[in-house]
Amino acid sequence: MIGKSVVTLDDLTTDQISLLLRKGNYIEHNMAKVRHACDGRILATLFYEPSTRTRLSFETAMLRLGGHVIGFSNAQNSSVSKGETISDTVRVVSTFADIIAMRHPKEGAALVAAHAADVPVINGGDGGHMHPTQTLADLFTIQARFGRITNLVVGLCGDLMFGRTVHSLIETLCRFGNVHFVLISPDELKTPRYVIDRIEASGTCSYEEVHDLQDAIGKLDVLYMTRVQKERFFNEDDYLRLRDTYILDPAKMKLAKPTMAVLHPLPRVNEISFDVDSDPRAAYFEQVRRGMLMRMALESSLLGDRLPGFDETEEVAA
Repeated sequence: MIGKSVVTLDDLTTDQISLLLRKGNYIEHNMAKVRHACDGRILATLFYEPSTRTRLSFETAMLRLGGHVIGFSNAQNSSVSKGETISDTVRVVSTFADIIAMRHPKEGAALVAAHAADVPVINGGDGGHMHPTQTLADLFTIQARFGRITNLVVGLCGDLMFGRTVHSLIETLCRFGNVHFVLISPDELKTPRYVIDRIEASGTCSYEEVHDLQDAIGKLDVLYMTRVQKERFFNEDDYLRLRDTYILDPAKMKLAKPTMAVLHPLPRVNEISFDVDSDPRAAYFEQVRRGMLMRMALESSLLGDRLPGFDETEEVAA
C-alpha cells in the first residue's frame, strides 16, 4: 500500500482491506506502542466542504501517530477563492505534506487530486460518490460486533440515492461476498442502478427493495441508518416532505434481533431517536472511534510507517 492513493476502496485489494482491519484492531489495544509510528510526518487536510467528524478524525489519527497536521476546513480559506484549480492546489500542498486527505462536493475531485499529487491522497468524500474511510469504519464496527463481515443480512435505510457512505459500503461488502442487502427507502431515494448492478454482479450477494422499516427490521443483523441530506436536494419542498419518512425509535427496536447493530455515519438529524442511544445495539458512536483507528491504520500504511510490535507477516503486496 505504500505510496498509493485511495480514491475508492477499489484501489485496495480485499487482502489489503483485511490487513487494515487487523491493524485497526492492533492499534485499538496498543495505542501507547504506536504513538510515535509517524513521527515527523505531515498530513494536509484539504476540506472544500464542511465536516466535523471526518476532518477531526483524520487529524486526530495523525496526531496520535506522532505526526503533524496542516490544511484548511473551508474552501473560502484557501486559494480556491482566487480561482486556483484542485490540481494546482494539490501540487503545491504536495511540497509541504507527506500525505493528503481531501473532501470535495464534486464527484471525481479526489481522482483529479490523486493524479496531480506527488504524495498519497485519501478521499474524505467526493459529492455523492465515495467515502472510503467511512466504509473502513463501518467494516471495522461490523467485524467487532459479529466477528465477520460476511454471512449477514444488512439493512440500509433512508437516503440510498445520494448517500455516498451507503454506496461505498454496499460495493465493498459485495467484494467479500455472502451478504443479503435489504434496501429500505422511498421511491424518490432508491439505490442507484450502478450500485444494484454491483450487487447482481457479485455472484454471492442478493438484495430486496422495500419501503417499510418496521416490517423489515426483524430480519436484520445490521441496520445502517442515513439522514435525508438537505444539501443533496434541489427542491426544499421535496426535502421537507421526505426527511421524516424513516425514524428509528424504541418501539421499532423492540422488533429487532437482540444482537442487531445500528450504524449511522453521522451527523443525524432526527432519523434515530435519542432514546435509542442507550440501547446496547446502538453502535454509531462506536463507529466514530473505530473510524479514527482505521484512519490511523490507513495513514501509516500509505506512508510505509511500521506499527511497533505489529506482525506484518500476513501483509499482501500492493
